[in-house]
Amino acid sequence: MIPVGILGRALPWTESDYLALGDTAQRIELLDGGLLIGPSPSVRHQVIVGGLLVALERGCARTSRTVLPVINLRLNAVRILNPDLVVATELDFEASCVPADAVLLVGEVAAPHTAVIDRVLKPHLYAAAGIEWYLLVDQESLTVRLHQRQGGQYLERATTKRGEVLELTEPVRATIRPEDLVP
Repeated sequence: MIPVGILGRALPWTESDYLALGDTAQRIELLDGGLLIGPSPSVRHQVIVGGLLVALERGCARTSRTVLPVINLRLNAVRILNPDLVVATELDFEASCVPADAVLLVGEVAAPHTAVIDRVLKPHLYAAAGIEWYLLVDQESLTVRLHQRQGGQYLERATTKRGEVLELTEPVRATIRPEDLVP
Protein backbone atom coordinates (compact mmCIF):
# COMPACT_ATOMS: atom_id res chain seq x y z
CA MET A 1 0.00 0.00 0.00
CA ILE A 2 1.35 3.41 -0.95
CA PRO A 3 1.68 5.74 2.05
CA VAL A 4 -1.08 8.29 2.60
CA GLY A 5 -0.21 11.68 1.17
CA ILE A 6 1.71 10.47 -1.88
CA LEU A 7 -1.11 10.04 -4.38
CA GLY A 8 -2.47 13.29 -5.74
CA ARG A 9 0.29 15.37 -4.17
CA ALA A 10 1.67 18.15 -6.35
CA LEU A 11 5.23 17.99 -7.63
CA PRO A 12 8.03 18.68 -6.96
CA TRP A 13 8.95 16.72 -3.86
CA THR A 14 11.72 18.25 -1.76
CA GLU A 15 14.23 16.47 0.44
CA SER A 16 12.29 17.49 3.55
CA ASP A 17 9.00 16.21 2.02
CA TYR A 18 10.70 12.94 1.19
CA LEU A 19 12.26 12.50 4.63
CA ALA A 20 8.91 13.29 6.27
CA LEU A 21 7.54 10.04 4.76
CA GLY A 22 9.56 8.12 7.35
CA ASP A 23 9.78 4.32 7.13
CA THR A 24 7.57 2.71 4.51
CA ALA A 25 6.86 -0.84 3.35
CA GLN A 26 7.88 0.07 -0.20
CA ARG A 27 11.23 1.27 -1.39
CA ILE A 28 10.69 4.94 -2.17
CA GLU A 29 13.44 7.11 -3.66
CA LEU A 30 13.57 10.82 -4.49
CA LEU A 31 14.55 11.53 -8.07
CA ASP A 32 14.56 15.09 -9.41
CA GLY A 33 11.43 16.15 -7.54
CA GLY A 34 9.49 12.95 -8.20
CA LEU A 35 9.28 9.64 -6.39
CA LEU A 36 10.50 6.28 -7.66
CA ILE A 37 8.37 3.67 -5.87
CA GLY A 38 9.17 -0.04 -5.91
CA PRO A 39 7.95 -3.12 -4.09
CA SER A 40 9.60 -4.50 -1.00
CA PRO A 41 12.53 -6.78 -1.87
CA SER A 42 12.01 -10.54 -2.12
CA VAL A 43 13.46 -13.02 0.36
CA ARG A 44 16.06 -14.14 -2.22
CA HIS A 45 17.09 -10.52 -2.76
CA GLN A 46 17.54 -9.93 0.96
CA VAL A 47 19.52 -13.15 1.43
CA ILE A 48 21.92 -12.07 -1.35
CA VAL A 49 22.31 -8.63 0.24
CA GLY A 50 23.04 -10.35 3.57
CA GLY A 51 25.72 -12.49 1.94
CA LEU A 52 27.34 -9.41 0.42
CA LEU A 53 27.28 -7.62 3.78
CA VAL A 54 29.06 -10.56 5.44
CA ALA A 55 31.69 -10.70 2.69
CA LEU A 56 32.35 -6.94 2.82
CA GLU A 57 32.22 -6.62 6.61
CA ARG A 58 35.46 -8.57 7.05
CA GLY A 59 37.35 -6.03 4.94
CA CYS A 60 35.63 -3.07 6.53
CA ALA A 61 36.50 -4.31 10.03
CA ARG A 62 40.20 -3.98 9.18
CA THR A 63 39.76 -0.37 8.07
CA SER A 64 37.86 2.66 9.21
CA ARG A 65 35.05 1.84 6.78
CA THR A 66 31.51 0.71 7.40
CA VAL A 67 29.21 -1.41 5.26
CA LEU A 68 25.53 -0.53 5.57
CA PRO A 69 22.41 -2.14 4.12
CA VAL A 70 19.63 -0.04 2.54
CA ILE A 71 20.22 3.56 3.55
CA ASN A 72 19.16 6.99 2.33
CA LEU A 73 22.03 8.01 0.06
CA ARG A 74 21.99 11.72 -0.82
CA LEU A 75 23.42 12.17 -4.29
CA ASN A 76 22.41 15.84 -4.33
CA ALA A 77 19.58 18.08 -3.08
CA VAL A 78 16.97 16.46 -5.35
CA ARG A 79 18.23 12.86 -5.46
CA ILE A 80 18.10 10.44 -2.56
CA LEU A 81 18.36 6.78 -3.52
CA ASN A 82 18.19 3.62 -1.41
CA PRO A 83 20.93 1.30 -2.65
CA ASP A 84 21.03 -2.25 -1.33
CA LEU A 85 24.33 -1.51 0.39
CA VAL A 86 27.11 1.03 0.67
CA VAL A 87 30.67 1.02 1.95
CA ALA A 88 31.23 4.38 3.60
CA THR A 89 33.98 6.29 5.35
CA GLU A 90 33.02 8.82 8.00
CA LEU A 91 29.41 8.64 9.17
CA ASP A 92 27.22 11.07 11.07
CA PHE A 93 25.09 8.77 13.21
CA GLU A 94 22.46 11.49 13.68
CA ALA A 95 22.00 12.20 9.96
CA SER A 96 18.97 11.09 7.95
CA CYS A 97 21.12 10.49 4.86
CA VAL A 98 24.64 9.42 3.99
CA PRO A 99 26.22 11.94 1.60
CA ALA A 100 27.64 10.59 -1.67
CA ASP A 101 31.10 11.94 -0.87
CA ALA A 102 31.30 9.57 2.13
CA VAL A 103 30.55 6.49 -0.05
CA LEU A 104 33.34 4.46 -1.64
CA LEU A 105 31.23 1.61 -3.06
CA VAL A 106 27.53 1.25 -3.77
CA GLY A 107 25.91 -2.12 -4.38
CA GLU A 108 22.65 -3.20 -5.99
CA VAL A 109 21.03 -6.61 -6.43
CA ALA A 110 19.12 -6.55 -9.71
CA ALA A 111 15.86 -8.44 -10.00
CA PRO A 112 13.94 -8.83 -13.26
CA HIS A 113 11.61 -5.93 -12.37
CA THR A 114 14.49 -3.59 -11.40
CA ALA A 115 17.01 -4.57 -14.08
CA VAL A 116 16.80 -1.38 -16.17
CA ILE A 117 16.96 0.86 -13.12
CA ASP A 118 19.90 -1.06 -11.59
CA ARG A 119 21.84 -1.51 -14.86
CA VAL A 120 21.22 1.85 -16.54
CA LEU A 121 19.70 4.61 -14.39
CA LYS A 122 21.37 4.08 -11.03
CA PRO A 123 24.92 3.56 -12.33
CA HIS A 124 24.58 6.80 -14.27
CA LEU A 125 23.40 8.67 -11.15
CA TYR A 126 26.02 7.10 -8.85
CA ALA A 127 28.86 7.88 -11.27
CA ALA A 128 27.65 11.47 -11.69
CA ALA A 129 27.71 11.80 -7.88
CA GLY A 130 31.37 10.70 -7.85
CA ILE A 131 31.03 7.27 -6.21
CA GLU A 132 34.13 5.32 -7.26
CA TRP A 133 32.90 1.71 -7.22
CA TYR A 134 29.62 0.07 -8.27
CA LEU A 135 28.89 -3.58 -7.44
CA LEU A 136 25.97 -5.19 -9.27
CA VAL A 137 24.66 -8.68 -8.59
CA ASP A 138 22.13 -10.33 -10.89
CA GLN A 139 19.63 -11.98 -8.56
CA GLU A 140 18.77 -14.78 -10.97
CA SER A 141 22.20 -15.84 -12.29
CA LEU A 142 24.23 -14.66 -9.26
CA THR A 143 26.67 -12.98 -11.64
CA VAL A 144 28.64 -10.30 -9.78
CA ARG A 145 29.94 -7.33 -11.74
CA LEU A 146 32.39 -4.81 -10.30
CA HIS A 147 32.57 -1.41 -11.99
CA GLN A 148 34.96 1.48 -11.42
CA ARG A 149 34.15 5.08 -12.24
CA GLN A 150 36.07 6.67 -15.05
CA GLY A 151 34.94 10.22 -15.69
CA GLY A 152 31.16 10.32 -15.60
CA GLN A 153 30.58 6.61 -16.18
CA TYR A 154 31.47 3.17 -14.90
CA LEU A 155 33.72 0.68 -16.63
CA GLU A 156 33.38 -2.99 -15.81
CA ARG A 157 36.52 -4.26 -14.06
CA ALA A 158 35.44 -7.81 -13.22
CA THR A 159 32.64 -10.27 -13.91
CA THR A 160 32.33 -13.24 -11.58
CA LYS A 161 29.98 -16.19 -12.09
CA ARG A 162 29.16 -19.27 -10.02
CA GLY A 163 32.30 -21.30 -9.40
CA GLU A 164 34.52 -18.21 -9.66
CA VAL A 165 35.87 -15.84 -7.03
CA LEU A 166 35.92 -12.05 -6.97
CA GLU A 167 38.88 -10.76 -4.96
CA LEU A 168 38.35 -7.11 -4.10
CA THR A 169 41.36 -5.03 -3.16
CA GLU A 170 39.56 -1.66 -3.33
CA PRO A 171 37.83 -0.02 -1.54
CA VAL A 172 38.15 -2.89 0.95
CA ARG A 173 39.72 -6.32 0.81
CA ALA A 174 36.98 -8.89 0.36
CA THR A 175 36.34 -12.24 -1.25
CA ILE A 176 32.97 -12.78 -2.92
CA ARG A 177 31.89 -16.19 -4.15
CA PRO A 178 28.52 -16.00 -5.93
CA GLU A 179 27.40 -19.43 -4.74
CA ASP A 180 27.97 -18.31 -1.11
CA LEU A 181 25.42 -15.52 -1.48
CA VAL A 182 22.47 -17.92 -1.22
CA PRO A 183 22.16 -21.07 0.90
